[in-house]
Amino acid sequence: MQPIVCLRCRREIEMGNKSVAVYMFAQTVGVRPRQKSAAQRICFCPQCAVSLAMGLPPEGALNMAAWDMIRELVSAEPALNEAAWESLRGVIGLLGAGDAEGRSEARYRRAG
Repeated sequence: MQPIVCLRCRREIEMGNKSVAVYMFAQTVGVRPRQKSAAQRICFCPQCAVSLAMGLPPEGALNMAAWDMIRELVSAEPALNEAAWESLRGVIGLLGAGDAEGRSEARYRRAG
């Protein structure tokens, strides 16, 4: 199975982890025989989904449609926001794991 990556940040989303998936397909209407494309799945990690929903609308009709759907998900239920914060706490924990060893204190002198 092919790994799933966030479309925005390119981080890998492991199977079973929280994410937002946008499925897209195209279908003819009023044309016989009806034709339908294969469905494509676009995934976003929780942080990128929340960030996209809180930001300005993107340009382009398809981008705008996906943005509207993501905003609806983010605003409907706090679980996605909580998942984004969980992930961010994990990142902060990794950043904070290093202690002061090996780091020198920055010293500043006034020029002039």
